[in-house]
Amino acid sequence: MSLEPLLLSALAAAYLLGSISGSLLIGRFRGVDIRTLGSGNAGGTNAFRTQGWAFALGTVLVDIGKGVAAVALVRLAGGGGMAQMAAVLLAALGHVWPLFHGFRGGKGAATLVGGLALLWPTALLPLFAVWLGVLVASGYVGLATVLAGLALPLWALWEGRAPGWLGFALLVAGLLVFTHRGNLQRLRAGTEHRFERVRLFARRPPADV
Repeated sequence: MSLEPLLLSALAAAYLLGSISGSLLIGRFRGVDIRTLGSGNAGGTNAFRTQGWAFALGTVLVDIGKGVAAVALVRLAGGGGMAQMAAVLLAALGHVWPLFHGFRGGKGAATLVGGLALLWPTALLPLFAVWLGVLVASGYVGLATVLAGLALPLWALWEGRAPGWLGFALLVAGLLVFTHRGNLQRLRAGTEHRFERVRLFARRPPADV
């Protein structure tokens, strides 16, 4: 097999790996489809809200693993940086529109994190810092994820990355904005779910005296 067909096969496999939904896979053992519960999303946040931390942890680990595996597979097939970027995006697209689950999946954040862990590890710490900072300040997971995604192009500029990297970062940010558009709409309407327990600056009720 020549390199080009092998690489194309690896890229196709990246999408198929992305199509394996962690929450839906684990949900089959529990007899539940979380797309029928809560927000209807198949991602880790809805898994936590509807099924608890253990279910959510398993979901996130599977979804992160898909991104890692997609990049690793393309590397083994001889793919360079651009091909590995494509693998990350294809795995995330598979997560959002999974072939195996009626094209109804999650929002792609965990899978993108897994891909970045191999492809662009220096970006993880600053992105996590933005995500955590926004989360503890606001309590909004969706907003934290979107702003962390939007920080990636800025990090590419900070590191002086080549235009291809900046373009990849913009695509990642754009995908996260698109998949979280419902969260942003609810945020504007004042109906977005907030995790009050993680807010450091939330108003506390006065203590009884």
